Amino acid sequence: MGPSVQGVAPDQLDTLVTVLDLVRSGRARTRPELARRSGLGRTVVSQRLGQLEAAGLVTEGELGMSTGGRAPRELRFQADAGVLLVASLGATGFDAGVADLSGRLIDHRSRAWDIAAGPAAGLSRVESLFDEMLADRDAGVWGVGLGVPGPVEFASGRPVAPPIMPGWDGYPVRDRLATRYDAPAFVDNEVNLMALGEYRAGRGVGSPDLVLVKIGTGIGAGLISGGRLHRGAQGSAGDIGHVGLTGSVPGAEQVVCRCGNVGCLEALAGGAALARDATTAARDSRGGHLAERIAQAGRITSDDVLLAAEFGDPVAVELLSRAGRLVGDTVAAMVNFFNPSTILLGGRVGASGDLLLAGVRQSVYRRSLSLATRDLQIARASLGERAGPTGAACMAVDELFGRDLLARWIPHGSPAGMPDLHSRSSTPA
Repeated sequence: MGPSVQGVAPDQLDTLVTVLDLVRSGRARTRPELARRSGLGRTVVSQRLGQLEAAGLVTEGELGMSTGGRAPRELRFQADAGVLLVASLGATGFDAGVADLSGRLIDHRSRAWDIAAGPAAGLSRVESLFDEMLADRDAGVWGVGLGVPGPVEFASGRPVAPPIMPGWDGYPVRDRLATRYDAPAFVDNEVNLMALGEYRAGRGVGSPDLVLVKIGTGIGAGLISGGRLHRGAQGSAGDIGHVGLTGSVPGAEQVVCRCGNVGCLEALAGGAALARDATTAARDSRGGHLAERIAQAGRITSDDVLLAAEFGDPVAVELLSRAGRLVGDTVAAMVNFFNPSTILLGGRVGASGDLLLAGVRQSVYRRSLSLATRDLQIARASLGERAGPTGAACMAVDELFGRDLLARWIPHGSPAGMPDLHSRSSTPA
């Protein structure tokens, strides 16, 4: 735990957050810049910097550029004061990492797994990998960030009726991780975190109104609105995979989704749907590469469909093109309603070749209002497997350095050793 600092009075908190944000974002690198950008007086700036220096968050380093008088010393955010443990869980694999307090990944590793194994077994694997990455690090754990492939009640950190996560409904994911690492933990939907990661460090930088559509085993969307992650009232915003397409897609009413409904977008265009439809075609002796694959392996995965499409297999090409059109039709409704500046496609299927991207673009531009698409960018996401962990780190940083939680932990010097930091009954010592 870092050095203790004097408690922060409520009327000081806003100015403390302002000064910290300016320094850690790099928008102010000296005391004069801080005063100019914040509008605060030099005395107040000095007082807030003193509190942040006592907490080990800010230091003054080498002399900066002189503007005529004595050269000011440059301020530096101490990103290495602690570390964050971050992970993004998918249906068939997870990505984990260690990040510094700026949200930058300093270690990243991927593992295969099955989300259906349940929370106890699944989280034990994540924790084992976290422990492995922590083995040679001296910095304390300041927080844990995790994304899961289902709806999450953000306030409690518990999944709520997740369709592809048997056994996870209501499981205290956040509480388990907070207790395990003796630090505050934060849990959100994985696609939300991918969107946040791309917005902060990927292709979405500079696009404050952004939609990231993940097409993997399932389909979901993360929304950035006005530069902020939009979760919705209960945390289920962006769950487009369960938009019903019955009445608009022939035969959709006969396709049962894992959520129990029929005709969902995910059940018609997600990775599991591609594998299902490709298997049917291959068993009917349609599709050269797909037929060969099922003869060799006895089954077909979505990765097999993607590979077959690269070789020009006509069935795989048609399946991907159709999936792109169906996703595009749904995204077009989002474009008309939300008017984003950028649409990014992620996930193993979404980040594949040009066929699916072309299908999405075609449908969106055809079915959306011309004003909404005039400057709209539709592209593949850029961070790949690092998007989720990067977003998880950004989420943890935003929460830890936000007004509410900062007031609770900064009197102690760091949030390490404060797993119950989320509790509304917590007060600064």
